[in-house]
Amino acid sequence: MPIFLDRHDLSSMTAADVAEAHRKDLEVEGKYGVRFLTYWFDEKRGSGFCLIDAPDKETAQRVHAEAHGDVAQDIIPVDLSAVEAFLGRITDPPHGATAAPAREDPAFRAVMFTDIVGSTAMVERLGDERGVEMIRAHDSLVRRALGAHGGREVKHTGDGIMAAFAGSDPAISAARDIQRSLDKFNQGSGEALALRIGIHAGEPVEDSNDLFGATVHLAARLCQSADPSSIWVSALVRETLHGEVPLQALGPRTLKGFNQPVEVYAVAWR
Repeated sequence: MPIFLDRHDLSSMTAADVAEAHRKDLEVEGKYGVRFLTYWFDEKRGSGFCLIDAPDKETAQRVHAEAHGDVAQDIIPVDLSAVEAFLGRITDPPHGATAAPAREDPAFRAVMFTDIVGSTAMVERLGDERGVEMIRAHDSLVRRALGAHGGREVKHTGDGIMAAFAGSDPAISAARDIQRSLDKFNQGSGEALALRIGIHAGEPVEDSNDLFGATVHLAARLCQSADPSSIWVSALVRETLHGEVPLQALGPRTLKGFNQPVEVYAVAWR
């Protein structure tokens, strides 16, 4: 059956309220041939998301309506592997023989893109074998930083990597580590690599029919527009930081696919 992810406005609910609503969904689901796989709840933003295996959207909504009356505002079809890559799981966390405890597990994620500057020209100049070696060096540096900062690789883009993080702080920490590691790599390499990195953040279901659609799109545009050897982030990334990070305001930038200029910040990493 198709897999769906829905979004609820839960601004008036607590983690205990949401856990009880999920329990009620599980009680009713079998009647309609539906499986509620798991959920995420963000009390700060007042939003919740359910991952559902259902014949169609209408049947999934019918279970919500009968179980507790809190139907979703939006629901989109998703791929399980993509959900796991972005959100880290596709089932409820294990809780033993006792009832599932109330939990807050926000689905808000920071999305990072890396891009090797001039990768096509580099491969043409060095040849396929040496060019691929350089791309693999990039991959190794990026994946090492993802592992150190809790990032998950969503996909390889050919000359870069898209990754997801649980927040803006680890995403920026990983990006700075990547640029620093690449700088050290270049000091001992006969061929220097330059990277662009872009980061934006958001929720999985927004004004789009794609998982993290607007978030991914803006992160990719920031990466494509960034100067070589730089890290560009959105205003939302800046606003959701908890730690001190050296940022330089670059002002509003016009990015392809966006009607309004986007406030952009550069992250210092040296």
